[in-house]
Amino acid sequence: MDWLTGLAMYFLIWWLVIFCVLPWGIRTDMETGSGAPVNPRIRKKFLITTGISLLVWLLVYGLIQANLIDYRAISKQMVEEDTR
Repeated sequence: MDWLTGLAMYFLIWWLVIFCVLPWGIRTDMETGSGAPVNPRIRKKFLITTGISLLVWLLVYGLIQANLIDYRAISKQMVEEDTR
């Protein structure tokens, strides 16, 4: 895997993880009825997301390097199925 593919994969993993982490610990302000979070702690959630994403990316990278996941063969198979 080249560095650009690795970076793109990390970016996609990061976005998936951020949408999983964002709802953690959210409390809304019921008095104003706005529905906005009282204290969203975005910086903390971004740091947690970055750490989890790094661990997931390292796992995926290890699986690709060990040839347990052959993403090139998977993409080639997808192209062949689309051309039928």
